[in-house]
Amino acid sequence: MVSFLGRSQVSPIGVDIGSRSVKLLQFNAARSELKEAARWDLPAAADDAEGRDSQIIDAIQRAREGRNFRGRDAVVSLGAGRLFVQNIRVGQSSGEELRKIVHFEAAGKLPFSAEDAEIRFLTADDVRQGDVVRREVILLACHRPVVQRLLAIAEATGLRLLAIDAEPLALLRCYVCQFRRDDDLQKRRMFVNVGASNTSILIARGGDPLFVKYIDLGGRHLDEAVASNLNMPLADAIALRRHNGDRRADQRDPEITRSIAESIRPVMEKLVHEVSLCARYHSVTFRGQPLAQAVFTGGEAHSGVLEWFSGRSDLPCELGNPLRSYSKAPTSGRVGQWDVAAGLALREAH
Repeated sequence: MVSFLGRSQVSPIGVDIGSRSVKLLQFNAARSELKEAARWDLPAAADDAEGRDSQIIDAIQRAREGRNFRGRDAVVSLGAGRLFVQNIRVGQSSGEELRKIVHFEAAGKLPFSAEDAEIRFLTADDVRQGDVVRREVILLACHRPVVQRLLAIAEATGLRLLAIDAEPLALLRCYVCQFRRDDDLQKRRMFVNVGASNTSILIARGGDPLFVKYIDLGGRHLDEAVASNLNMPLADAIALRRHNGDRRADQRDPEITRSIAESIRPVMEKLVHEVSLCARYHSVTFRGQPLAQAVFTGGEAHSGVLEWFSGRSDLPCELGNPLRSYSKAPTSGRVGQWDVAAGLALREAH
């Protein structure tokens, strides 16, 4: 959507705009060292889009104040709520013919007019449907006014927008850098990005995405479940669950841990079920090589979440660390929250 400019002494600033916070991250020019990272929590969403944009502008400005971010170049995320994503199946074709077919299919699926949309797509693979071989593609689209709002946000904060990047692609980009061996590039992995308001599922073969889906389950639903079951204010439930989740297993209060687990069980079981359906879709659609691993990441990914899935899946599971390969990066806390911002900051290198 926006072309790149020349290379500088630092990476662009990755600006991950979420539902609860804004996260900014920047690497050095060689993409070997973390230069700066900052998070600023957003207030409760305003009643209108203009009010919410003002809140985002204020959060970005505050996150940059007194920090060591250099330059104005930035890459901004396009995530859930702003991005329509769906795997679709079309006839075998390529080039301009494939583009026309995808745009035609998109017109009947988008929640807004295709004429007023930015539409992109990624070719996943050829798949067999009965006796016919068809082409699986990942449709990515957003309402054009959303793009205009992001451009206005960048201008208001003094940032020079180099690109607007789809959140799932930024997520994959940040982890591909960790899987560079030849056998890693052939393995199929599932990335489960558990965020504040939703969970994104990305299945990829090396650096090639095969499947993307957003699930309307995240930290907000877990907090609401704790507040309801334990009959406490939502703010207290948020603090209780976060404090407990960030402690090592041997340091958690057993009674609190049990109460939280009982409260969130229905939400977690539903999330496990949805993730299992995505894994099954992969096994049925992209036959041959099975999934090798599930990587859990995002701001809501911690050891407790990993325990839920590890105990209910035969698939090897691990917590992701998007900053593992970089010097001067944090090694404690929920480092998974920086995954999308890191992938955005790496955008210029690809």
